[in-house]
Amino acid sequence: MADLNTKFHIEKNTVQETLIIPLFARKVCTEHFPNLFNDNQAERICSMVDYDFSAKSKKMESTMGLFGALEVAQRQYDLAYEVKEYLKTHPKAAVVNLGCGLDDTFRKCDNGKCLGFNIDMEDVIKIRNEILPVGDREKNLAYNLNNEKCFDEIPAENGAIFFASGVFYYFTREEVKSLLSKIAARFPGSIIVFDACNKRGAKMMTKTWLKEAGISDVKAYFSLEDENELCNWSNNFSKVSSKSYMRGYRDIYKELGFIHKLMIQFCEKLVKMKIIKIAC
Repeated sequence: MADLNTKFHIEKNTVQETLIIPLFARKVCTEHFPNLFNDNQAERICSMVDYDFSAKSKKMESTMGLFGALEVAQRQYDLAYEVKEYLKTHPKAAVVNLGCGLDDTFRKCDNGKCLGFNIDMEDVIKIRNEILPVGDREKNLAYNLNNEKCFDEIPAENGAIFFASGVFYYFTREEVKSLLSKIAARFPGSIIVFDACNKRGAKMMTKTWLKEAGISDVKAYFSLEDENELCNWSNNFSKVSSKSYMRGYRDIYKELGFIHKLMIQFCEKLVKMKIIKIAC
C-alpha cells in the first residue's frame, strides 16, 4: 500500500497516464456537475499522484473535452446501476470488473456481502495495488482477459455479474465474441454489461480519445451497429438488450447546456452509444 504522505509518480505517455485520465475526468465532472456526480474517490486518487494535470485540465475545460468527461462519468454510473440491480436478487454474487484499470465501481456498489474481482494486465494491477489497494472481499487479479484461467478464481455459486468499462473497443470482434461466449458457458445465470458504439464511433475514438490518451500502437477495433448481432454469438445468451449511454439510466439532458444536448443527440443517433446487457 502506498504511503499516504508520498505521491505516486505518473510518467507521461505510459499506461500509467492512460489509467489516470478517466479518474481525472470523473473529478472534473464532480466539480462541474455536482448535482449529477459526487466522486470523492476520483478526487482523492488524483490528489495522491505526482502528475501535472494542467494540460489535461485545459483540454477538459473545453466544450468537447467536458463532454468526453461526461461520457466517462456517466458510463460508470450506468454500469454501477446494473451491478446494484443484480445484487438486489443476488446479494452474495461475484462482481467482476473486466479490464479494471483504476476503476472503483465495486466499492461504489458494495452491499457488504458481495465479492469483488478486478482483472487486468500485470503492469496495471501493480499500479492498482499501489494506488487503489484491495478492500474487504475484494481481489485484484493479474491476467490478460484472453486467458480464461482468470475465471478459475471466481466463485459462481451465488451468481456473477461481469462488466467492462471502455475496454472492448481495443479488442477484435472475434476476441470479444470468444470472451463473452466463454463467460456465458461457464457462468449460467450471470449478467454481462459493457459499453459499445458503432463503426463511426470507433473511428472517431481513434482520432480523439486514443490520440488524447497518447495511445498510438492500437486502434479502436470492436464496434456494434445493432445489439441483435450478438444473439447468434452463443446459445448461452438468453437475452440481449441495450439502453442509451447518456439517457437510458437517468436523463441528464436537462442538466446540460445547448451544445452538450446536441452532442448527446449526435451520439445517440449517429454513433449509437449504448450500454449492452447480456443475460446468460
